[in-house]
Amino acid sequence: MRVLPLVFFLFFSCAAAAADPDPVGPDKVVYHLNLGLDQASAGLRNVRNHLEVNPKAKIVVVTHSLGVDFLMKGMKDKNGNPYETIVQTLEGDGVRFEVCLITLRERKLKKEQFIDDVVFVPSGVAEIARLQQREGYAYLKP
Repeated sequence: MRVLPLVFFLFFSCAAAAADPDPVGPDKVVYHLNLGLDQASAGLRNVRNHLEVNPKAKIVVVTHSLGVDFLMKGMKDKNGNPYETIVQTLEGDGVRFEVCLITLRERKLKKEQFIDDVVFVPSGVAEIARLQQREGYAYLKP
């Protein structure tokens, strides 16, 4: 009859673990954007959906190449909505947006052309590798 208490212990232990969706901390995710405005729109939608189900997620959006364009002042999506408004809302939810300085150099862009509060990093791809390897971020590319 010792088996019965063990079964109850295991059942309730598993149920308690299943009830805690965050046993080791929030998700840490890096979203990689480098293909332009269509990918940016899809990526921002993914980030919003991610935060809807996991508001404590730590999300970094790393951009380079054509992926930086949506972070430039005055850029709008296909419906005429300013990307800056969407980015500001997501920043308020803790999302960090990073722009590759190599892209700026190669495309002859200036920091002043970008919306406030973006973070400039030396290399977008190196930043993605650093976040994955050294900080344990999962990698997503919409």
